[in-house]
Amino acid sequence: MSYKLNKKIVDLVPYEPISGTYKIRLDANECPTDLPDDIKSELKKAVDKVAFNRYPDPLAQGVTEAFAKFYGIKPELVTAGNGSDELIFLIESAFLEKGDKMLVVSPDFSMYNFYSSICEVECGTFTKNDSLDIDVDALIAKINADNIKLLIFSNPCNPTGRGITAEQARKLVNSVNALVVLDEAYMDFWNQSLIGEVENYSNLIIFRTASKAIGSAALRLGFAVANTTISSAIKAVKSPYNVNSFSQAAGEIIYNHPDFLKNRLKTIVLSREKLYNGLVKISADNPSFAPVESVANFVFVKTPDSKRIWEYLKEKSIVVRLMGEYLRITAGTDVEVSETLAAINQYFMEA
Repeated sequence: MSYKLNKKIVDLVPYEPISGTYKIRLDANECPTDLPDDIKSELKKAVDKVAFNRYPDPLAQGVTEAFAKFYGIKPELVTAGNGSDELIFLIESAFLEKGDKMLVVSPDFSMYNFYSSICEVECGTFTKNDSLDIDVDALIAKINADNIKLLIFSNPCNPTGRGITAEQARKLVNSVNALVVLDEAYMDFWNQSLIGEVENYSNLIIFRTASKAIGSAALRLGFAVANTTISSAIKAVKSPYNVNSFSQAAGEIIYNHPDFLKNRLKTIVLSREKLYNGLVKISADNPSFAPVESVANFVFVKTPDSKRIWEYLKEKSIVVRLMGEYLRITAGTDVEVSETLAAINQYFMEA
């Protein structure tokens, strides 16, 4: 007798990001700059205080309080996770029962649908319009008609950089009985969040991450924000010690530097605008090269030359994300954006 993998995992392959060393990495929507030395000095002191022989705080109280203070919300509404990925899987597996149906939108972050397959939950897809925007009224109609129990999507969207406004989000949440999960991983770059309103709704969860605007992807810190009933349920079903002591200690320090974080955020937004405007300028002479206006920290570009441009940039030690007929380009430093725009422009001059 020999053991065989079941059909839902037998054909899966591990996620493998682009490996190697490149001069410019604009493929993962990471923050373009590291923490300054003074904050790193605080982090080193915090690590020295970690008791290696003890389990982490199961409620991650220090970092959740710092997170809550940063966003002006109550700490009891916050649950820390080992990255938002853990929280996605946790909510899809715990808040849905056998026979329930969930819904994702397309295009969007692929892991929502992936985890539904692992949880063996029926998952439908709502397709965005030709402008890559969500028709909120049509989405509400589908949720109610199909008896959807859970809706999850990123707002602003990864990979398009588009988003629905706070007014549209309120209408959506108020018009359905489904649990609505708004993944606001990129909302720091916009101003249309519902994070301060979660207590007004019985069916809303907001996700936030330390990996993007907070510039701490190495920590794998994610947060779920919801009313006290939902928050208590998330805390009850999560693993007891899900966030390690190092991430808790470091996250607490980083969120307690709001001025630094907000100033760096402004710089990233300016970099995104420079990137978008530069891509628009290139598109003026190349109509098939179509950048999508973004409210995140990257720009999505539709082009039939996507694969060739991706390879051309890679040869120049510049890596962006190839997504079919699209390229997703992270807003890097001012120098990185300038060099990337120059390389794309050079591609078209040589084409």
